[in-house]
Amino acid sequence: MERVILLAVLALGVSSQPITDSQRLFTIAVSRVQHLHLLSQRYFSDFESSLGPEEQRQLNKIFLQDFCNSDYITSPIDKHETQRSSVLKLLLVSYRLVESWELPSRSLSALSRNHIGAKLSELKTGLQLLIQTNQEAAFLEGAVALGPFEDYDQRLSPDQSLRQSYELLACFKKDMHKVETYLMVAKCRLSPEANCTL
Repeated sequence: MERVILLAVLALGVSSQPITDSQRLFTIAVSRVQHLHLLSQRYFSDFESSLGPEEQRQLNKIFLQDFCNSDYITSPIDKHETQRSSVLKLLLVSYRLVESWELPSRSLSALSRNHIGAKLSELKTGLQLLIQTNQEAAFLEGAVALGPFEDYDQRLSPDQSLRQSYELLACFKKDMHKVETYLMVAKCRLSPEANCTL
């Protein structure tokens, strides 16, 4: 038993690179957003499976023509732009996306048993810390400009329609996927030897 503990301690000591506070924060943030993304996929899937085939087809068609409130947040439009974006820009966009769900998360809580608002709040706090630690580097690189964003209220009444519920869940899933992608790319940049391609 002592030998196993000693080997574990030695293995930790020979780690090629020490884990920084920033790496630890990124690991926690990525883990939290992955959890939220998985929840969003499950809620959306459960909701879709509760619909009839014709309802699903109609809602899919309507949603493709519609947009999410968070689409007003300027963010990378494809994987190439995501790859070219600075770590700070990816963090700021992620923060805005998470922040845009503060009010709508109340409606999400009505559609699920989990405390989505608390989970989003924890992620937002982690993003604030990451932004603070990465702002010094941004001053050296130049200011990061993001387009204007207003907090579009997406609260739904308890008697929300089928279409509103569908759109709310689809947008939440889409935004959590974006945040997960941005944070994983930003985290990967902390490891110079890593391949950060999407």
